[in-house]
Amino acid sequence: MRRILRTNRVRRRPSTEDGQSLVEFALVLTPLFLILLGIIQFGFIFNAYITITNGTREAAREASIYVYDRSLTPGYNDAARNAQVRATVLSSLNLLSTTAPQLTTSSTWTQSGDTFTNGDLTVIYELPAGVTDSDARVGQRVTVRVRYHEDLLIPLIGALLPRDASGRMILTGEVTMVIN
Repeated sequence: MRRILRTNRVRRRPSTEDGQSLVEFALVLTPLFLILLGIIQFGFIFNAYITITNGTREAAREASIYVYDRSLTPGYNDAARNAQVRATVLSSLNLLSTTAPQLTTSSTWTQSGDTFTNGDLTVIYELPAGVTDSDARVGQRVTVRVRYHEDLLIPLIGALLPRDASGRMILTGEVTMVIN
């Protein structure tokens, strides 16, 4: 006896539920994709913030241990200290951009009292109560402030964050130390 094998071939008919899985996939993928992009953007911002804070701390430390040259005028010593602060900030930013529009600095400082400004870099000298004023500024507090304009790479996430006029997020690092 011969067996005849029959294959049960069932023809599949197009169903109305075929599109449902595609719609569900799109509905689930969109928020997950936005969350992933938000995490990536936050990582870029956090990296820049940590780098700026570290650079500002290094610059304030350099300003606090600057060796005062008594053969030069106090103005020249301030200019030399500020130039050292600027060089330290620029060298400490590692892979961040040290040019405009992210960070604007030049070799020229603008002075207003004991505040020196150079674009996005500010150095402030403060005489605390009980400390006598001296040309070497020993005992004074020096504050170094750096403003960095971080590009926001993800437009949807960037719309939710505070930005400046050019569409960049401003990250600020500020450190105060006592001059030795």
